[in-house]
Amino acid sequence: MRFLIVTGMSGAGKATALHYFTDIGYYAVDNIPPRLLPALADSCCGDGQDKLMVVVDARVGTALHELPATLELLAARATPAEVIFLDASEEVLVRRFKETRRPHPLFAAGKSVLEAIQAERALLDEIRESADRIIDTSSLSASDLSSALALTADERPGPRLQITVESFGFKHGIPIDADLVFDVRFLANPHYVDRLRPLTGLSPEVARYVHQDPLTEPFLEKMFDLVGFTLPQYQREGKAYLNIAIGCTGGRHRSVTIAEDLATYLRGDSYRVEVLHRDARREPAPSGSPAWADGRIEEPGERR
Repeated sequence: MRFLIVTGMSGAGKATALHYFTDIGYYAVDNIPPRLLPALADSCCGDGQDKLMVVVDARVGTALHELPATLELLAARATPAEVIFLDASEEVLVRRFKETRRPHPLFAAGKSVLEAIQAERALLDEIRESADRIIDTSSLSASDLSSALALTADERPGPRLQITVESFGFKHGIPIDADLVFDVRFLANPHYVDRLRPLTGLSPEVARYVHQDPLTEPFLEKMFDLVGFTLPQYQREGKAYLNIAIGCTGGRHRSVTIAEDLATYLRGDSYRVEVLHRDARREPAPSGSPAWADGRIEEPGERR
């Protein structure tokens, strides 16, 4: 039986996950105390259910501390569960609660929403550290989150390691769920070419510009070699999910092109790969903007 436990921060998308797994045929249960998980697994097995998904989070209160021991019990009973942790930045979580006007489960009189979020993060810290996969939903739409969950639910034959390649802009922050981070800000920047600025790294013209840089191919060769060497080691250690983040300044051009190159390479080795372009849809800085508008101050003679 495939047994998934979805947990994480309130407001990070657990309701979306519950609906997604229900729609694809999982027996999905929301808000259950950890001590009941073994009995639920037994019941589902007895009824012939082969896909079970459960949401366990701060709403169960102090019973949440039972989850690590319960996971060990499930593994010992040959019904191991995979833990998916949904996270988001505090700023995003505060905004989501303000927009929905729903109370935070740890909110109390005299406490702000931010304080409740911080208390929940402390409560979940141990579970986050041991999760099989962490998904940062700060910049994801409901559709993007469903795509990320689809990778988790994929049961096709092939290497078990499931990989997300994510492009991003350093000026918007490094993805908090990144396992490996590559910085491609040293490559020629299409942002400074007027005809390329409105495009993204998915455009053939931008990709050609990036690949014309004499540093691009040597970098790709070394990155492919490093990633190709490390992935089997991650699999050997039992890692199920890996997030590889590729960053440039704004996350619209160089990182997008290089992320697509890496995804193509990995698919050639039969890995399960999903590509996310976190910041590609952000509006580019207008033509003639000062250097700080692109997230940095250029020194005289600095490579663009």
